Amino acid sequence: MELKDLKGLGRVRLEALNKAGILSLTDLLMTLPRAYRDTSVITPIAEIQEGQPCCISGYLKDKPKLAHFRGISRVTATICDESGKLPLIWYNQPWMKDQLSDEELLLLFGKPERNKAGKLMMNSPRREKERALIPEYAPPAGFPAKVFADLIQQALSELEACCPETLPQSIRMQYHLCERNFALRQIHAPENPEMLTLAQRRLAFEQLLLYQAALSILRGTPGNAIPIAHKENDIQRFWQAFPYPPTGAQSRVLKEILTDMQQPTAMRRMVQGDVGCGKTAIAMGAIYISARAGKQSALMAPTEILARQHFESAQKLLEPLGVKCGLLLGGMKAKERREALAAIANGDWQLVIGTHALLSEGVVYQNLALAVTDEQHRFGVRQRQLLSQKALGDREPHVLVMSATPIPRTLALILYGDLELSVVDELPPGRTPVKTRIVPERKRDGLYSFVKEQAAAGRQTYIVCPLVEESEMINAVSAQEMYADLVNGPLSSLRIGLTYGAQDAMEKEKTLAAFSAGDIDVLVSTTVIEVGVNVPNATVMIIENADRFGLSQLHQLRGRVGRGAEESWCFLMAEPNERLTTLCSTNDGFVIARKDLEMRGPGEFLGTRQHGDSMFAGMQMDAPLIEETQKCIRTLEKDPARAEDLSLIQASARVLFQAHLKQVALN
Repeated sequence: MELKDLKGLGRVRLEALNKAGILSLTDLLMTLPRAYRDTSVITPIAEIQEGQPCCISGYLKDKPKLAHFRGISRVTATICDESGKLPLIWYNQPWMKDQLSDEELLLLFGKPERNKAGKLMMNSPRREKERALIPEYAPPAGFPAKVFADLIQQALSELEACCPETLPQSIRMQYHLCERNFALRQIHAPENPEMLTLAQRRLAFEQLLLYQAALSILRGTPGNAIPIAHKENDIQRFWQAFPYPPTGAQSRVLKEILTDMQQPTAMRRMVQGDVGCGKTAIAMGAIYISARAGKQSALMAPTEILARQHFESAQKLLEPLGVKCGLLLGGMKAKERREALAAIANGDWQLVIGTHALLSEGVVYQNLALAVTDEQHRFGVRQRQLLSQKALGDREPHVLVMSATPIPRTLALILYGDLELSVVDELPPGRTPVKTRIVPERKRDGLYSFVKEQAAAGRQTYIVCPLVEESEMINAVSAQEMYADLVNGPLSSLRIGLTYGAQDAMEKEKTLAAFSAGDIDVLVSTTVIEVGVNVPNATVMIIENADRFGLSQLHQLRGRVGRGAEESWCFLMAEPNERLTTLCSTNDGFVIARKDLEMRGPGEFLGTRQHGDSMFAGMQMDAPLIEETQKCIRTLEKDPARAEDLSLIQASARVLFQAHLKQVALN
């Protein structure tokens, strides 16, 4: 049987599945439930808690009532058990009045919440028919959840034929893992919580192990590189030229990089650290040592404005040390570009800074030995090949990647398994922490008054929105809507700009440059400003619908302010909750990342690597499991006696992550 043979799957629905990446019965069965409704446990009404989904059972106090108000229907009832009673309400479901009887024992599942009077109630609880663990799926857009669940149950009948085992028996025995088909059957139709836990562990272990095997394949064997030797007094001379002494972490990480660069194999290292930890200074140190050895370096930035900022910083720091710096941008005039290409080719520029223009045809380096890049422009296989062609002979350049996204180390080793990892876990002294506050909607007018006070004092504000344009499907503020409201409303006296990801590139650069130059008081944007602009004069960050963002992303956005000497603020527009309170209590990105990992789980972090199509969706993972799978794959790679097991796992990894490997290679 094939996917198209399932009952209830016409052409339109089949296309919807294919568009979501579900091309086979195997893909369908590997689409795991996002959650489970546990109707096997009944919670007494007296013990239910606000916001905690639960199953209740009882009789209705009276017959349900149907009312209409301004075109909206409302069915109300009250359910009672031996411990108490609970109001129920269903909006725009008038049929519920006839489906509920006060003479029948009801089984209902829902999330208790408080009404305007402050009393607990349930809004639109589901009527359940069985006491079980019932899977809940996130089907493709426009696909009814009930139909999708039925397709899964049909596919289970073909489980043995379409889902072969991926792990050798020796590994299953060693790590106490059940068979794959047993796990898939229990995931989609669990017998009990214990069996579900066994199944979740097995599939999470498999995905993590195979993903690491896929990264190992992608990593391959590092190519030959130009060894770059250094002297201790060269490092000392660099740090002495710096405006402040290095932190212990900066000194340690630069030494790790320089040790790699001395080797005849190409370095592939990521430097990860919090906003303001001094990663760029470390990169400049590596560039200086490369120049001292008579070699060229390239530094690639995600935007032209950030490339210009890097260029200005490099000129101030490196040119007094004898390192000639140059800038190569895609938007250069023909004469400027010719002069830049000549300076690169003849070695006049020892450091070339730019955007992706650094990789374009016609750029010929005299002796490129070090490439430094930003996480957003992480070098994949194809880009390394392009750079290799620009290096000397068959030599690859050493590659250094900078990441300003703090991630717990175990997770970073999975996300960036094809790179060695250095962590800058110390901030330079003297930085003024950004003050973070949660602002409910009722205090918005006061916040706008504060923004105007800041503008009058010559300081600037970011306002970040989760959407580009208004959406009927998502209840959140859009950048375009916010811009229009502010220009014609409370901030009409200020100079306001607008930028977002899909904006025309030249218009975006123009807007960001104007903000950087101080010609815009308030910049309304999406998260496009998360990576990129360094504006020391910006002292206020306002994040709309802050509860829609992950903690780590909120921390990244907050890092756009607090870059100058002035006191800076980050305002989170939302009602208070545990996540946002955590952000207010600390400016330590690694503490925040650990909390984010704890609350969201590794699956969400790992899923973002698939460009919206999460390969770990529904997986139950934790740090110990990540470490366990890391240890497993490293052991297999080092033990010649386990070559057959490693070969089987790599074959499974190629099949499972074929599309992902291709995507990473091209990035």
